[in-house]
Amino acid sequence: MSASVDAVLAHADADLAGSRDRLFDLLRIPSISTQPEYKGECVKAAEWVRDQLSGMGFEASVRPTAGHPVVVAHHPGPAGYKGPHVLFYGHYDVQPPDPLELWNSPPFEPQLIDGPRGKRFVARGAVDDKGQAMMFIEALRAWHTAGGCIPARLTLLIEGEEEVGSKNLEPFLIANKAELSAADVALISDTNMWNVETPAVTTMLRGMVYAELTLKAAKRDLHSGLYGGAALNPINALTRILGQLHDENGRIQLPGFYDRVKPISNAQRAQWDALGFDEAAFLRDIGLTAPSGERGYSALERLWARPTADINGIWGGYIGEGSKTVIAAHASAKVSFRLVPGQEPDEVVAQFQQFVQDRLPPGATVEFADHARAPGIAVNTDTPWIKATLDALTEEYGKQAVLMGCGGSIPVVTSLRKVLDLDSVLMGFGLDDDQIHSPNEKFEQACFHHGIRSHIRLLAKLAGG
Repeated sequence: MSASVDAVLAHADADLAGSRDRLFDLLRIPSISTQPEYKGECVKAAEWVRDQLSGMGFEASVRPTAGHPVVVAHHPGPAGYKGPHVLFYGHYDVQPPDPLELWNSPPFEPQLIDGPRGKRFVARGAVDDKGQAMMFIEALRAWHTAGGCIPARLTLLIEGEEEVGSKNLEPFLIANKAELSAADVALISDTNMWNVETPAVTTMLRGMVYAELTLKAAKRDLHSGLYGGAALNPINALTRILGQLHDENGRIQLPGFYDRVKPISNAQRAQWDALGFDEAAFLRDIGLTAPSGERGYSALERLWARPTADINGIWGGYIGEGSKTVIAAHASAKVSFRLVPGQEPDEVVAQFQQFVQDRLPPGATVEFADHARAPGIAVNTDTPWIKATLDALTEEYGKQAVLMGCGGSIPVVTSLRKVLDLDSVLMGFGLDDDQIHSPNEKFEQACFHHGIRSHIRLLAKLAGG
């Protein structure tokens, strides 16, 4: 198999410009899943992905859901194949590009520009997740063209609602469980490297509870001169309640919030300390000088292994130009909790609601809305899949790949485990400064190129080469 791997790698190198051009074709499709007016563009992106896979011998189709469609593609692998069945997951949908005025170029007109690390791609979806999904597809193309065949039995699952919480994916998995449960392991490229020179496998993901609450008082807005001092102000009450979410040491004050939070092992802490994370530089890059969060823990522990609570939005009353002396009838906020493995999202929702109810002033009522619930995930690292991934990355980069955590959430990892009983391998090639979800999102060409080559190597290893 080694001679074939070398030939496939050489082909990927020679066809890098072609791989980039195909990625740019996909990036030009504004597949914004959260805005209904782009529904047709999401279908167009799904059909584009389907056509690419069909051209490489996959049985590929665009499947409907209650929202945006899912692309499902199957390949049996070479004749007599006895290795694992790999399910690759990615998503073709992207975040809205707003604010448009902060982009240096139109978000859906991909650019190849110079950066401090060489060439880079700039466009919405460049790294999250079209660029990373295309690394795998281009690795398949290289195997199909130069290796004689796709080397493994594969299923590809490319969805269109990751950026809006994947609410229709789990029902799709349940409905198609008989078809999809034949896989042995899931492979996902939607995470980061440690740095541009150091590959990584992500082994820990934080979960999420995302809640919205509205505090109501008077039956209508009131004149602050006529009613101020007598009528309850919901904005005052809401900000007073939310201001008690943390104590002076940054600990979250929900009842029982830390009961299921386990400390990391000394070995894990030593491994993370050895990464040499520069918190000052990390903060300096975003214009901050002082760390925040829960005291008594290192930066990486706070980012990867400790839960958080954040107010993500708050509104009420008059916010237009000039003045309007009003006491609003209601005030609202959105609050998110990042959870660590062991915490139960349903429990945290109940804890938050109890926290608010216990502090609700007389005359006020509160309504809650639920936007997301997902548990934290710890990946089992003692598997042949993880070993093959680490070996492939080490061969590609000439240095040992690291195991790292991720402060974000990837809900599909939970769904794949719960519905299909699949462990996931999280091998990503993004960087902290890629500006995902922000203007001028970018993907380093070097990361894209290494990602293609790493997937070529990994496919050979998973297939037994």
